Amino acid sequence: MPPTDGLPASQAAPASHLLENAVRFCRVLRVLGMDVGPDRVMDFVRALDEIDLANKMDFYHAARALLVSRKEDIALFDAAFEMFWWTRDARSNRPSLTVSGTLPRRARPVVLPPSNRQHNQPDPRRGPTENEPPPVIEATATYSARAVLRHKDFAELSPVELEEVKGLIARFVWKLGDRRTRRYHPGGDIRIDMRRSIRRNLATGGEIVKWAYRQPSFKPRPLVLIADISGSMDSYTRLLMRFCFSVARSLRQPVEAFVFATQLTRITRQLHTRDVDVALSGVGKTVSDWSGGTRIGEALRTFNRVWGQRVLGQGAVAILISDGLDRGDAGLLAREMAHLRRTAYRLIWLNPLLGSPGYEPLTYGMMAALPHVHDFLPVHNLASLESLADHLASLGKHAGTRRNDYARRAF
Repeated sequence: MPPTDGLPASQAAPASHLLENAVRFCRVLRVLGMDVGPDRVMDFVRALDEIDLANKMDFYHAARALLVSRKEDIALFDAAFEMFWWTRDARSNRPSLTVSGTLPRRARPVVLPPSNRQHNQPDPRRGPTENEPPPVIEATATYSARAVLRHKDFAELSPVELEEVKGLIARFVWKLGDRRTRRYHPGGDIRIDMRRSIRRNLATGGEIVKWAYRQPSFKPRPLVLIADISGSMDSYTRLLMRFCFSVARSLRQPVEAFVFATQLTRITRQLHTRDVDVALSGVGKTVSDWSGGTRIGEALRTFNRVWGQRVLGQGAVAILISDGLDRGDAGLLAREMAHLRRTAYRLIWLNPLLGSPGYEPLTYGMMAALPHVHDFLPVHNLASLESLADHLASLGKHAGTRRNDYARRAF
């Protein structure tokens, strides 16, 4: 709660001490994780000339209005305000403040007051004396588990974090854009339905006095998942399998799923069970080349020849998940990628290595595949999955322009 008592008007502190106190207070708030930038500090300093410093409420509300940007930070601000602007006796000296602990911006610390705190009236123009121990604000780093896990690479998760990430992936909600069909239904105001217009106006002698319209129908767009389970993907495979299960369970449209290392295996039936552990166990029993070598070109050739016409009709979106470390023929991979691009509505390549700083797709496999990819996106942490969910939901009724910046480079 904000303080309610007044500030003593006597013993006015020098303006330089008040300015230094104000800047130090802003620095404390920034260390505690609040968004207090230079612009807010300057506004706060200017406001000191406009308010009555003898009134504690005016000073408190001016500081809170100019330095607090989020409702969640009000309690933290109140604790820091009471901690900083308190006086131990009538003597006034330059303030001395010790802040222990560092926090990234937007963190939520725990503020612990010193045990010898006195319940005196705070004075923004005074600070603790040099003979007395200064106030200590101990900032204990208490990170939000979800905030940390959102940006932590799947390959670096501890066993405890891995279990939590599994639960978060299971709660993802996936949506995919609809496709326009050739059928029409009544409604809209653009396309005239001549047959319904004539039939509707027969009662008036056949003269059309009111037009009837029709509009196109839309259906859910199918999705095809093709995931790499070779040895180089071993750090990501199991979580990405849970991602595939989450997608198959969430979407209301048909979802076909395949995995490959040296050969292609269809796992659609296994992923359509109710329990994720049962589904993954069934996948493990079905796949014979788990954590083997990587033959992306051969796997795509099998997909294009055997399954392509069955599952890529009706404007399906194809998602290929792989790090691109291919041991096969790069020419074959390029040809099969070109064929897959022609038959799919949109071709998306998800690469877990793309989230690494400084990564460049310079392997022969990636260089051969990228010219045929619409979207080249990372898939290494929860934040990348959230971005993917937003991208899939935003897919409109037309393929649009590609977002693959790497494909335009000359390797």
